[in-house]
Amino acid sequence: MYFIRVAKLLTTGICVRKATPFPSALSKSMAGPRPVVISGPSGAGKSTLLKLLLKEYEQVFGFSVSHTTRNPRPGEENGKDYHFVSREEMLRGIEAGEFIESAEFSGNLYGTSKAAVQAVQAKNQICILDIDMQGVKNIKRTDLSPIYLSIQPPSFEILEERLKQRKTESKESLERRLTAAKLAIEFSKEPGMFDMVIINDNLEDAYSQMRSVLLEEIKKATVLQN
Repeated sequence: MYFIRVAKLLTTGICVRKATPFPSALSKSMAGPRPVVISGPSGAGKSTLLKLLLKEYEQVFGFSVSHTTRNPRPGEENGKDYHFVSREEMLRGIEAGEFIESAEFSGNLYGTSKAAVQAVQAKNQICILDIDMQGVKNIKRTDLSPIYLSIQPPSFEILEERLKQRKTESKESLERRLTAAKLAIEFSKEPGMFDMVIINDNLEDAYSQMRSVLLEEIKKATVLQN
């Protein structure tokens, strides 16, 4: 996730992001394997697929750990799932230009720092970026040139049931996420936005599709590390 300004939450519950030119020094260091942008609505199964990818290719991929001001969910670890920080701390970092991208959603700030991406690059790993649809649009205005993957549920109804089963959202928060999900599903259908749209109906099949499209970059990273 890569931006410097935080935009206020719209009444629909969708966050707005603004892009800044991608730092030339950072983009040059990405001359090796292309980074990977993963996008899709909450509940589509992105996290599960990424965990499988990191398990199989532990040394090849590096997850760009985002910052957030929201509270940790049960089982989440600081520094692994997110960097959980105070609103004041994150705003200071945004103003100082430490973030490639940031946004506000449901009253909480989210963003990816330059340091998080550089930490992955320093290990000659493929950097994974989990961003929303507005983030995808903004990344396309930079010279980052990643592989764009969209992870989608089999249907909106199945997605809604998945989110309800989490039991981590208030009624209002759930409605905002469902509104955002409808837009994300439609966004995935826009021509030219994604290199591949993966329908996560069967986890094994979805993972196989993800793996196949990333295989060339996996080979590049492996060569660099040896």
